[in-house]
Amino acid sequence: MFKVFWELSDLNQIKEAVVAAFFDIYEDGILDIIVLSKGYSNKDFAIHTLKNNFEADAYFVKVIVLSGLCSNDCPRKVTPFGVNQPGPYIMYTTVDANGYLKNGSAGQLSQSAHFALQLPYNVLGLGRSANFLDHLYVGIPRPLGEKSIRKQEWTAIIPNSQLIVIPYPHNVPRSWSAKLYLTPSNIVLLTAIALIGVCVFILAIIGILHWQEKKADDREKRQEAHRFHFDAM
Repeated sequence: MFKVFWELSDLNQIKEAVVAAFFDIYEDGILDIIVLSKGYSNKDFAIHTLKNNFEADAYFVKVIVLSGLCSNDCPRKVTPFGVNQPGPYIMYTTVDANGYLKNGSAGQLSQSAHFALQLPYNVLGLGRSANFLDHLYVGIPRPLGEKSIRKQEWTAIIPNSQLIVIPYPHNVPRSWSAKLYLTPSNIVLLTAIALIGVCVFILAIIGILHWQEKKADDREKRQEAHRFHFDAM
């Protein structure tokens, strides 16, 4: 288990670091940092994990393409998930903060070496652009001799989210399904508080105006009643 060091402020506090890697520890679509450093002796090593607190500064999209297969015959009305597979290709297009078209791509498990240092999913960096992904394309390898392209497109993908693609059946891309997972951040909570505050403020204004109107109606009714009694006399 990991021991929390609250006084550890940044990477400079880790002495004799050997290697560092990005990893999504909290499964929220934001890359954290794992640092391997030398321990008390040169033969010992210590693992440090640092949570990424700059989620508002850099945005990511985490995509994993499953195999869409079952270990045996799939039961009816059950979509097979399978496991991650090597070879899928992911590409996105979006508009950055300056209004320019931006795209990026990655291959899932592209290395074939023994013990390749690759994650089972793809993390696409979006920089400081918090815009929705206009288009996200996912393609999987096709068998030898087949000419049809196995590719599907999704639109309006939220940054800092996780997308799980289930390519089932393989030869019908239109039937592929995708599940989007989003971890709410503090920004969502602040937005909700601000929205509730605005609604309460508007309701208060409406209540004050309604009370003033009711008060004016009562005054007008008393004046009409007084005028009626005066005319009767």
